[in-house]
Amino acid sequence: MFARILNKKIDHSMQNLMSSVYLPAFPRLLIVFLIIIIAIRKHLQLGHVFLLGACCLGSFFFLSPWAILKIALASLIKPSTVALLFIVSFILIFSQSLEQSGQMKRLLDQFQGVVKYPFLNLILFPAIIGLLPMPGGAFFSAPMVYNLGVKRNFTSTELSYINYWFRHIWEYWWPLYPGILLTITIGGINLWRYAFHLLPFTLLAIIIGYGFLYKKLNTQHLSEPVNSKDTFKDFMISILPILMVIVLGLGFGLLFSSEKFLNHSIGNELGLILSLIIGLSWIWIANRIQVTEIVSMFISRHHYTMIYMIAAVFIFKGILEQTHAIDQINKELIQFHIPLMFITILLPFMVGMMTGITVAFVGTTFPIIVGMIHSLGQDPLILSYLMLGSVSGFMGVLLSPLHLCLVMSNEYFKTTLGKIYPYLWISCGIIFVVCTTYFYVLRLFLGDLSRF
Repeated sequence: MFARILNKKIDHSMQNLMSSVYLPAFPRLLIVFLIIIIAIRKHLQLGHVFLLGACCLGSFFFLSPWAILKIALASLIKPSTVALLFIVSFILIFSQSLEQSGQMKRLLDQFQGVVKYPFLNLILFPAIIGLLPMPGGAFFSAPMVYNLGVKRNFTSTELSYINYWFRHIWEYWWPLYPGILLTITIGGINLWRYAFHLLPFTLLAIIIGYGFLYKKLNTQHLSEPVNSKDTFKDFMISILPILMVIVLGLGFGLLFSSEKFLNHSIGNELGLILSLIIGLSWIWIANRIQVTEIVSMFISRHHYTMIYMIAAVFIFKGILEQTHAIDQINKELIQFHIPLMFITILLPFMVGMMTGITVAFVGTTFPIIVGMIHSLGQDPLILSYLMLGSVSGFMGVLLSPLHLCLVMSNEYFKTTLGKIYPYLWISCGIIFVVCTTYFYVLRLFLGDLSRF
């Protein structure tokens, strides 16, 4: 009873403060973002950073401490959050099991004979993992990239960039990503028509990534191709657990999400968890890993630090949703009559940068953008606008310090945001320039250029 009365008083005082000193939502969110960046640069533990950001966000949007705590707890017990924590936990154990058993080394030794070009050797693993919408997938491919890249004298920052960048080359159009499915649903666009128009960005991303590696790759010798069928067979046996995770993850995910089976909202996540358990069991049995070794992996400090960090990210996300900060910013921009093209670029980019999650910018901004397109009578141009919004938002996701893959990749390779950002800003800048040019080209074919 006392807590309720105290909570009401705090809420009332907050409302009085809000009415007396009003600051628009955008600068408030910007201040929170700057606090997060400063804390990261001060090398504060990332879990602490995101919790600090969540508390600042709630305070700046006039939530009481009790309300922040309730939102935090609600965010942690959501089925999607719990499923993600299990997925990331099993991914960490999966990677560690491959390394400790020596299967990773055998796999990489065999793989370098199968593909003779160093460029393909480096990018193929993160690219393959990228075909599966796996949270924290960059951490999954990091050991492979490290073992292949360290022999060629790449710096830790370059290896983190390779691992992170090529992990995400498919996300512009690959139909298995929830953000793509949500986009075409909101926009009422044919899936394959959308995928066809966004496919060039995957090719562009490969070219950009290769451009950063060109000088070093051309000073390296080619590895020897496989001359024995047995070597290729051994490689396929070594890679089998990874293929299990990808193939079974997709299969179980589709099965558990179907109406005839579980029809569960987290069917894809449940499918991935099951496939990871099967893959892990295969590694443990095939390599005769002792129970004590398995237990030590689960109770390691690094394992719990990573889980804590991810939990903190979802607390931040939950508070961001409950404050309705994004909705307020959307209204502020529309109120000031900002041009549609600018809104289509800015809103998805900003939400992507703030959350590091593709579904977040699609779900919060695309309904508004599509509504504005319809209200302005520019329906024939909806594909070009959604392409622009998708790429802009995804550039924000790639640059976000909250992006789990970026955080995990940097953690693994022991590098920092300050070191990897020059690579990412240049790469994303090139894609954005091409995207805006492509936008005008699409407008020429899809609608009247004079209608802006």
